[in-house]
Amino acid sequence: MRDRLRVGEARLYLVLEGRDAAVLEPALRGGVDVVQLRDKELPDDELVRAAEPFSRACRAHGALFILNDRPDLVAACGADGVHVGQSDASVAEARAIVGPDAIVGLSIETEEQLDAIDGADYLGVTVFGTPTKTDAQPGGLELVRAAAARVTIPWFAIGGIDLANVGEVVAAGAPGVAVVRAIRDAGDPEAAARELRRHVG
Repeated sequence: MRDRLRVGEARLYLVLEGRDAAVLEPALRGGVDVVQLRDKELPDDELVRAAEPFSRACRAHGALFILNDRPDLVAACGADGVHVGQSDASVAEARAIVGPDAIVGLSIETEEQLDAIDGADYLGVTVFGTPTKTDAQPGGLELVRAAAARVTIPWFAIGGIDLANVGEVVAAGAPGVAVVRAIRDAGDPEAAARELRRHVG
């Protein structure tokens, strides 16, 4: 339950693949609160191995570690919870696997989907298009405003967010943001994280 409460205090969420582990330390120093390991191509045993530095770094920095789409591997990966999409396991199915105390997050792409979030501990609300998740359907700032008006659990705006547009996303009502490239591809990931954190801090 403690970790589920902590997600409500989080503001900056970073999504990485296993090969991006070198970004972990500087990003966490810069103020990342939650790290998700999203690596759909790795076999189970390799995913568990890839998760080890993620779990270790997040514990060292007091951040939450979330595994994408694999509730069955949360325990083996030392994760605090799982994130599922609209085409993955349902929130109820994920909860049945990870148990009552682990975190379960859910992706939202349309306003209609905001009506079916029961059981989720937090949401990832898709704002803009992004090459890191080409199958996502961005809802734009209108979806951010709808979430701000209707959602009572923690949530993060995600999708194409960077330093150039984070201000308007926060102004539209997002309490937190999730990013990939804005930190992963930055010349100085720690500085990029710190600047993003300043906008949502």
